[in-house]
Amino acid sequence: MPVGKPSPSLLNAVLACLEDAKAEDVVSINLTDKTPIADQMVIASGRSQRHVGAIADQLLDAVKQAGYRDIRVEGLPSCDWVLIDSGDVVVHVFRPEVRSFYNLEKLWSADAPLENVAV
Repeated sequence: MPVGKPSPSLLNAVLACLEDAKAEDVVSINLTDKTPIADQMVIASGRSQRHVGAIADQLLDAVKQAGYRDIRVEGLPSCDWVLIDSGDVVVHVFRPEVRSFYNLEKLWSADAPLENVAV
């Protein structure tokens, strides 16, 4: 895996792949000042389990072609929610019902508190 800051080409490759795979409602969230887990989070939807699986397969190929090798994947067997973690860019691909249930956009939005404050 490339070292240092994420290359804009990885994020661009992810976004281009999602567009080519006809992913819906694609959202990119900058995480650089929010968490050390990744620099970018991308959230997208597929129309069905089959579509989510196809998007994830195409995305895995695109990330590997961008030079990333230590890729972690969760959720491929059921394809309700597939997580693809390249380290720098984390991608969540959901079925619409699952996406609305977990609502990650709200969780990671700019308005969400950066940390819990004990009172």
